[in-house]
Amino acid sequence: MKLRSKGKFLKWGVTAALTASLVLLAACGESGSKKKYPEQSITGVVQWGAGGAMDNVSRAIAPLAEKSLGQSIVITNKPGATGSIAMQYVHEKKADGYNLLFSAENPALYGVLQISNQSFEDFYPINIMARGVATVVVPNDSKYQTMSDLIKDTQANQGKIKMGSTGPGGLPFMVTTMIESVAKTKFNMVPFDGEGPGMTALLGKHVDVLVVGLTAAAENAKAGKVRILAVVNDEKLKDFPDVPAITEALPEVKKFLPWGPFYGVWVKKDAPDDVKKTLVKAFAEAQKEPEFQDFLTRMGAVSLGISGDEADKFWRDWQSTSAWLLQDAGVAKASPEQLNIPRKK
Repeated sequence: MKLRSKGKFLKWGVTAALTASLVLLAACGESGSKKKYPEQSITGVVQWGAGGAMDNVSRAIAPLAEKSLGQSIVITNKPGATGSIAMQYVHEKKADGYNLLFSAENPALYGVLQISNQSFEDFYPINIMARGVATVVVPNDSKYQTMSDLIKDTQANQGKIKMGSTGPGGLPFMVTTMIESVAKTKFNMVPFDGEGPGMTALLGKHVDVLVVGLTAAAENAKAGKVRILAVVNDEKLKDFPDVPAITEALPEVKKFLPWGPFYGVWVKKDAPDDVKKTLVKAFAEAQKEPEFQDFLTRMGAVSLGISGDEADKFWRDWQSTSAWLLQDAGVAKASPEQLNIPRKK
């Protein structure tokens, strides 16, 4: 009996050991297998508050990208410090693709304006969706009928023509600096807290001219409140065939173009390659959706849909143009040369 019992125990022990080994091997195999991304919802962090251009672009494309990803993209706004709070937040997260940065162009100038040590160099461009277009506008009853009229008057009255501004690095400041550098003229820059207050001042005749985004310009032009003298582009826009390109009056501005605010989605640079590929594919498909293209048309933006190396070249060219404009205007806090930002030729 004892021997038989002992044999049973030995047999049971061997069986148990084999079973345990198989379970362990299965567990190891399961844990060692690569999980398919994404397995859960993704957080999309927008640099700016709700209702702004970047927020609107993000909320327009995210639901379309979800179709390919099979998971939701939860948009959250983290405004503040010219967008650097949102960038820092995403940078501190794991590089696993579950936190994306929806960013406008501002980080390209963080270095020269000494806003943050973070920059686009720490991120991978999944998709730069679009480029905004700036316009030069005057009140509808302004004496300026054309861009040439405005330039001739500023040249004859240096520093007297009032241009609304939102401060160094802002859209009005950058475009005005372009104009001044090639036309050898000078505006009287009048500061405002944003595009809205600037437009109110223009309509109230507190300033003579303003640089604003195409959407705001088109809305006010349609209402008969402003006249659009030019689009800051190297050619006319097909949806605004009657509005001249700024290069018609100032051909030398072409060296700064294309230029304008841009909108993109980024993931941490160290994210796995398969994660990057999945995201690039999802947002590329979303970019092509007629719904998103219609949105960009209504917004007055130029569709881009670029990623990877092509997107890197795009934002670095934009950075070069903008950083050296700030340097030449004497408002850069750090030299582009010291930051290894080459001057665009």
